[in-house]
Order: sequence, then structure tokens, then C-alpha cells
Amino acid sequence: MRVKMQMPLRHEPDPDLSLVQAAARGDADALGRLMRRNERWVRAVVYGVLGDADRLDDVCQQVWLSVWQHAGRLADVRSWRPWLYRLARNAALDETRRRASRRRSWRELAERVARRLGRAGPAEAAIRKQEHQRVLAALRELPDVYREPFVLRHVEGLSYAEIAELLGAPVDTVGTRLVRARRMLRERLSRGGEP
Repeated sequence: MRVKMQMPLRHEPDPDLSLVQAAARGDADALGRLMRRNERWVRAVVYGVLGDADRLDDVCQQVWLSVWQHAGRLADVRSWRPWLYRLARNAALDETRRRASRRRSWRELAERVARRLGRAGPAEAAIRKQEHQRVLAALRELPDVYREPFVLRHVEGLSYAEIAELLGAPVDTVGTRLVRARRMLRERLSRGGEP
């Protein structure tokens, strides 16, 4: 993706400064115009860090939300472009870290489940890897409403009450969803072949 950066020359005034000032005062229309003028540039910055387009829209949306929330704190509006760059880059780096953490959590969970299945020892390495993949596939198949509390409980180690608070659901509902998630996971894994 080739994007022309719309940076003004040093001797030219930045045409976005008035929009930045208005957005800092809470002008939603100014923020909208600022977004349209700089959308491709922000997308290029985010894409440069992420390296793929899977989460590009979500991360860019987070960047503009941060602009809206924090523009009033910008001490010098003339430094808004470096500030916007840092926001975009940091949001993309945060997403990269979150993705790596989720992958690690899924791997750890799959390994715990595989250990509970009784597979241990170096001779079982190939079987463990295959089971690991089956567990991950079975977890991905679970509907979000069951997978999310399952991961929060068994990967993050949260209590039922903490999960209920995060999900905005009663503790009894969390318990029911966890029971169903475990049952569905057992059923998928007991099929023997692919989940």
C-alpha cells in the first residue's frame, strides 16, 4: 500500500492545525474532517507495524477514539502529527502484543488439557502436538458465549464472580456457560478425529 504523506513543508502552515484545535475543544465535525484527511496515513502507519490487514480497521478506530479522548490534553497543537504517529504506532504495537499473548494463552491451555488427557513423556511428543492442535480447533469451534468464559476461567484463572463482572452476567449464568463449554469441548475431543 503506497501512501503519500501529507506533511506540510516547514515554511508552509499546517492546514490541519485549525481542525486539531477545534477537535481539542470537542468539535466532532472537525474530528471527522481531520480523520478523512489523515485516514490513509494513519492506516499506513498501523499497517506498517501490524504487517497484515486482519485487525487494521479495529486498531485505526482505536487510534481515532484516542484522538477524540486526548486531543484536549495536547500541549502544543503544532506537534500533533508526531503525537498522532505515536498514537497510531503504539495502538498497533499494543495489538501485536495482545495477539501474541492470546496465542500464548491458547497454547498453554491446549497443553494443560493435553496433560489432563494423560499424555506425558518424550515419546508422546508427536501425539501431544496433534492433540494440542485438536484442542485449539475444538476451542475455536465453541460459540463465543461459551469460549470466552472458558478461557477467562481456565487460561486467565479468574473466579466466577470476576468473570461475571467482566461479562456483565450473573454468576449462575457464568457457571452454566462453563459447564456447557466443558461438555461441548469434551464432546468435540472425544470424537477421536478432527473436532
